[in-house]
Amino acid sequence: MYIVALLGNGIVLFVIRTDPSLHEPMYVFLAMLTITDLVLSTSTLPKMLSIFWLGSREIGFHACLTQLFFIHASSLVESGILVAMALDRYVAICNPLRHAAILKISTVAKIAQLVLVRGLVVIAPLPLLLRRLPFCQAYIIPHSYCEHMAVVKLACTDTTVNAAYGLLVALLVGGLDGMSITLSYMMILQAVFGLPSTQARLKALSTCMSHICVILMFYVPGLFSFLVHRFGQSVPNPIHILLANLYLLVSPMLNPIVYGVKTKQIRSRVTRLFHVRGP
Repeated sequence: MYIVALLGNGIVLFVIRTDPSLHEPMYVFLAMLTITDLVLSTSTLPKMLSIFWLGSREIGFHACLTQLFFIHASSLVESGILVAMALDRYVAICNPLRHAAILKISTVAKIAQLVLVRGLVVIAPLPLLLRRLPFCQAYIIPHSYCEHMAVVKLACTDTTVNAAYGLLVALLVGGLDGMSITLSYMMILQAVFGLPSTQARLKALSTCMSHICVILMFYVPGLFSFLVHRFGQSVPNPIHILLANLYLLVSPMLNPIVYGVKTKQIRSRVTRLFHVRGP
């Protein structure tokens, strides 16, 4: 899965970088998504593989906090990118004649900076709050990586502030992102069903299918993992670990495949890239 994630995201990023016709808002956001997926998978998979292959079941405290920061910051950045991509689809379908004027490259760059800064600033307090906690019990994290609440539960003091901040980030930031995407697609559907012909409606919907698939692959496992971690005490621990792993592994692996299959421009460019002429 890690090799597929590296190859898939690397190929998509290379194609977007080298093809001038793909230097548009949709593909710029897709390039940001591939970079985020590469950071997310690389911050978790090497250590995870060392656990299962080499039996390396230890990690330094500061290395754990660093991994925790990159995991949660990358997840938050990816959520913001999905919102930006929903905005791009909304403008492209509901206001196509002004798409180029509304989403100029300078505007896309500002959105990218906002998404990145938001992810870094919002997640930065998590490792800082964890550093102040005393840990006086067995330092065993029941996960394949350093997840915030899994580390918080090891502390032997009141962790209300840590738990409350993590819940606040999940509900406010994740909730607002989910509501923004839902609102965008409600307006998109309203515009699509107002189109005169069935063929036009199907064509408009087909441009959104890859984005919808990526949204579902990202949010559904994440939501299950979040709910199980806080409210699913009766869920067996192996199931919880499996859900948490799938949340970080499936999305980076499948995102480039989904976009490679569903996006005609990328599919044709990749086909030409690997096409070998006969003698």
